[in-house]
Amino acid sequence: MAPLFIVLAILAFLAASIAVGAVLGLLSFGVDWMYTSGRLSRAIGNIYWEKSIDFLLMAAPLFIMLGEIILRAGIAHKMYTAVSRWLTWLPGGLMHANIGTSALFAATSGSSVATTATIGVAAYPEIKRHKYNESLFMGSIAAGGTLGILIPPSVLLILYGILTETSIPELYLAGIIPGLVLCALFMVVVFVICLIKPEWGGTRLQTSWKERWQCLPDLLAPLVLFIAVVGSIYAGIATPTEAAAVGVCMALLLAAINRTLSWGMIVEASIGTMKTTAMIMFIVLSAMFLNFLFTYMGVTRAMLGFISELGMTPVQTILIIVAFYLLLGMFMETTAMVLTTVPLVFPIIAHLGVPEYTGVWFGIVLTLLMEAGLITPPIGMNLFVAHGIREPGSKFSDVAVGAIPFLIPMLLMVFVLIAWPPLATWLPDMFYR
Repeated sequence: MAPLFIVLAILAFLAASIAVGAVLGLLSFGVDWMYTSGRLSRAIGNIYWEKSIDFLLMAAPLFIMLGEIILRAGIAHKMYTAVSRWLTWLPGGLMHANIGTSALFAATSGSSVATTATIGVAAYPEIKRHKYNESLFMGSIAAGGTLGILIPPSVLLILYGILTETSIPELYLAGIIPGLVLCALFMVVVFVICLIKPEWGGTRLQTSWKERWQCLPDLLAPLVLFIAVVGSIYAGIATPTEAAAVGVCMALLLAAINRTLSWGMIVEASIGTMKTTAMIMFIVLSAMFLNFLFTYMGVTRAMLGFISELGMTPVQTILIIVAFYLLLGMFMETTAMVLTTVPLVFPIIAHLGVPEYTGVWFGIVLTLLMEAGLITPPIGMNLFVAHGIREPGSKFSDVAVGAIPFLIPMLLMVFVLIAWPPLATWLPDMFYR
C-alpha cells in the first residue's frame, strides 16, 4: 500500500500548491517515521552527497545553460524567422514554423519548458498580425515544446539513464527517429485542421526564394551545436557531461559571432541556469531519498510479486503502465513523476522477459508519456508556460483546447513503439551492437 499512499499524498500536497521538491522531501520523512521510526533519515547526508556528485548529473546544469545562452543571444529568434520563411507556404503557415523551430531548439536545449518559452515569445506577436486561430496556434507552441525532452540532448533522458543505469548515448540515439517522426505528425495535425478550417491558418506569407536562401546561415547555429554536442559523444571524443561543456563553449562562440555576447548576457544566463538547476536538484535529491526508502522497505519486490500474481501478458502490463502515466501526468510535474515512479516501474519492465522491451526502448516510451503530461490539463507545465506569454485576461482553457489534437500523434507513437520497438532501438543497435 506504500506506493498508493505516496501517490495520493503527492496529489493532495500538489493540490495545496506546495512546491514539488518540498512535497517529496516531506513525504520521505513521513514514510521514514511511519515505517522505520526515523532510522533511515540519519543516512540522508551520505545519500545526498553521493547523488549530488554524480558525474553524469553534472550534464543537466550545463545543458540548461546551453539553452539559456542560445535564448539570450538572440539566436533562437533568428532560427524562428528562418524556419518560418521555409514553411509558411503550407496550410497553417507559422504554426509549422512553431513546430519546426521547436525541433531545432530542442536539439540544443534539452528542456521542454525552455523550448516552449523561447518559441512562444518569438511567435506570439504573429497571431493577431496574420489572423491565426489563437487556440490552435498556442497549442502548436505547447506541443512543439514537448520535443525538448525527446530530441537529444535531453535532460530528462539523463535523469532516466542515471536512475536505470541505461546508456545515455544509446538513449539519445533512440530519441532521434521518434522525435523527428513526432515532429512530422504534429505538422500533419496542423495541415489537416487547416484544410478543414482554412480560416484558422491565418494569412499566407509571401516569401521569395532569394529570401529563403539568404536566411539559411541562421539555421547553421543549431546544426553546429548538435554536431558539437551529440557528434562528440558518438565520435568517442567526449562523455555526455563533457559534450555539454563543449556545447556551452560553442554557444558562447556563436553568441560572439552574433555580436550579442556581453557580461550582462552571461550574468542573465547564469542566473537563469542557477534558478532552474536549483529547482531540478531539489526535486532530484528529495526523490532519490524517497527511492532509497522504497528499496529498503522492499516495495519493488512486493510490486513485482503482485504483478506476477495477476497473470497478465506483457502487452497488457505495458498498457496498464501507459494508462497509469497518462492519468498521473494530468496532476504531476514530469521530473518528479520520473524520479518517483521509474525505480518502481522499471523493474516491472525488466521482469516481463520480452527481449525487445529494453531499458532504452522504455526510456523513449516513458518520454512520450511525459510529453503527453506536459500538455494535459490541469497541471500541464507547457500549457502554463504558453499561457503565461499571452496578454493578461486571456483564458487558460484556450491553450488547453488547442493542445488536445496534438495528443493524438503522441499516443499513436506510444502504441507504434509498443507494437514495433525497433523504431526506437534500431539506431542504437546499429551503433552499439
